[in-house]
Amino acid sequence: MKRTNYAGRTSEAQIGQEVVLKGWVAKRRNLGGLIFIDLRDREGIVQLVFNEEDDRVAFEVANECRNEYIIEVRGLVRARAQANPELATGKIEVEVKEANILARSKTPAFEIKDDVEAAEDLRLKYRYLDLRRPQMMKNMKLRSKVAAIVHSYYDSHDFMDVETPNLTRSTPEGARDFLVPSRLYDGHFYALPQSPQLFKQLLMAAGVDRYYQMARCFRDEDLRGDRQPEFTQIDTEMSFATAEEIQEMTEGLIKQVMKEALGVDVPTPFPRLDWQEAMDRFGSDKPDTRFGMEIHDLSDLVKDSSFKVFSGTVAAGNYVRAIAVPGGADHYSRKDITKKEEYIKRYGAKGLAWVKVTADGYNGPIAKFLTDLADPINERLGAKEGDLILFVADTFHVVCDALGYLREAIAKEMDLIAPNQWNYLWVVNWPMFEYDEGFGKWIAAHHPFTMLKEEDLHYLEEGEDPHQAHAQSYDIILNGNEIGGGSIRIHDPKVQEKVLKALGYSKEEANARFGFLLRGLENGMPPEGGLAFGFDRWVMLLAGADNIRDVIPFPKNSKGIEPMTAAPGTVDPEQLEELHLTVATEAPADED
Repeated sequence: MKRTNYAGRTSEAQIGQEVVLKGWVAKRRNLGGLIFIDLRDREGIVQLVFNEEDDRVAFEVANECRNEYIIEVRGLVRARAQANPELATGKIEVEVKEANILARSKTPAFEIKDDVEAAEDLRLKYRYLDLRRPQMMKNMKLRSKVAAIVHSYYDSHDFMDVETPNLTRSTPEGARDFLVPSRLYDGHFYALPQSPQLFKQLLMAAGVDRYYQMARCFRDEDLRGDRQPEFTQIDTEMSFATAEEIQEMTEGLIKQVMKEALGVDVPTPFPRLDWQEAMDRFGSDKPDTRFGMEIHDLSDLVKDSSFKVFSGTVAAGNYVRAIAVPGGADHYSRKDITKKEEYIKRYGAKGLAWVKVTADGYNGPIAKFLTDLADPINERLGAKEGDLILFVADTFHVVCDALGYLREAIAKEMDLIAPNQWNYLWVVNWPMFEYDEGFGKWIAAHHPFTMLKEEDLHYLEEGEDPHQAHAQSYDIILNGNEIGGGSIRIHDPKVQEKVLKALGYSKEEANARFGFLLRGLENGMPPEGGLAFGFDRWVMLLAGADNIRDVIPFPKNSKGIEPMTAAPGTVDPEQLEELHLTVATEAPADED
C-alpha cells in the first residue's frame, strides 16, 4: 500500500474518499463486533473503525493488534457520529477495509502519552519511545520549523552557510574543552569547538562577508536545566557592519520566526538596556521585564541610619538596596523569609533584612530603626500597605545577585508573571573585563576578541586601568533568559595584542594560542562583528518547555550521561594502545 497522507492530517475534506494510512497503534478498544483503534503518526491521531460484519479479515488483524504495533490500513473516510473536540481529526474516522501488521512491539517501558509518570532516565534510555509522545513530537517539529526559517531568512539576506571544523586547537573561551587525542602525534590533542568564533572571524578575512551556520558546539561544564555539553548555535558574522545593523538583522530573524512558527507578532525594535541599568534595576544581566518589583538603591536614605548594618555598609562604600513584594506581608511568614535568607547566602549575602508595611507603619525585626525613614523608603519603592520589603546590604555584585534571585523566585511563587508574554530586549554596553572568582583572575566578559568602545581604547595604554573599559558587545534576552550574544570584533592586531596582554598573556603565549588569528589580523581583516544564538535554549522557550532536554532529540542527562547508549563508555584496549593512553576500564553508569 502506498500511503496517501499522514493519519493526523486526515480531514473532513476527504469524507467519502479512500485513504491509505500507516502508523502506530496508540489505543485499541474492542466492543465485540466493533474494534476501534487510534492510529498515531508524527502529525497526530485518527480513529479507525473495524466492523466484523463488513470485513472479517481486517477485523481479525485489528483483534491481533496491541499498543505500539505498526500497521497499514486502507479504508473510507466518513463523518463520526459523535465528534471528539480534543482531536484535530475528531470529526471524522476511517472505516477500514484492509489492514496489515508491519511490525510488532513489546509492551513499552512506559505509556506513550503526555504527562507520563516515568523517571527521566527511563525516558532517555528509551528515547525513541519518549519521542513518540505527542508533546515531544510537537517539540521536534517546532525545532525543525525554526531551523528551516533560520536557513530561509539568512539565505534571503545574502549570508553564506559555511561549515567550520569540529577538530581544532584548544583555545581558552571560558569553559573546559573536550579533548580528542591524536593517534598520529603522541601527546597532542584536538579540541572540540566551544564555538566557531575564531574561524568565523577568519572567514571575514577571507571575504565571505556574511556568514551563518547551524553550528555544533561542545563545552565540558557543569550541567543544569538549560545547558548541555553539546549544543547547537545559530552562528552569524557580518563584515562592515555596526552593532546596530547586526541587532537589526537579528530582530528581523526573531520577528520572522515568531510569526511563522508561533503566529505571534513581536514589535521591533526591541528595548535596549545598558548593562549597568539592567544590573541596577533587575539585579541581572539577563533581566526579566514581564513583571515589576524592581530593585531600588536606598543607600542615600539610610547612610545615617541608627541601624549600623545599613549605615556601616554605606560608609564602607557599598550598597543598601531593596525590593517591595506586592501583597507579600500576608504571603510570607517569618519562617519563609528565613529560608530565603539561607538561600541567598550562596551569593555571599550575610543576611536578609525585612519589614512588613502595615496601616500603623513598619512591622518586623528592624522596624524600630526605620520609623523616620518609612515615608521616603515607601515612596522610592512604591510600597503600600500589605507589602513586604526585603533589604540586602553588601557589595555591588552580592546585592545584585541576591535581590535578582529573590525578585525572580518570588514572582514565580506568587504567580506575578502574566502568561503569553514575549519580552525580548538587548543588554548593551557591557564591561570589557570581569573578575572571575572561580579562576581568581580577570577574564573577558564576552571573549578576548571583542572590540572596546572607541572612547575606552585609552584604558589599554600603560598606566591606565583596562578594567574600566566597556565593550561593543550585546546580549539578546527573552523573558529573563539569555538566548544569544555577540559583539563587534577587534580587527586591529595592535589592539588585539593589548587586550591579550590585559588578560595576562605574554606575547609568546598569545602567539602560541592565537597565532593563526593574529596572522589573519595582519593580512587585511575588515571591521566586522556577529552574534550567536543558543538554538536549543531558544526553542525550549518557544515550546514552553521547562528543560532544554525536552527539545533535543538525544540529550545527556543531568550527570552528562546518555542513558540510551550509556555514553561515555569504555573502549577496546587496542584503541587505547594506538593512542598510547591508559584510562578507566569501568563506565560511570550501568550499561544494561
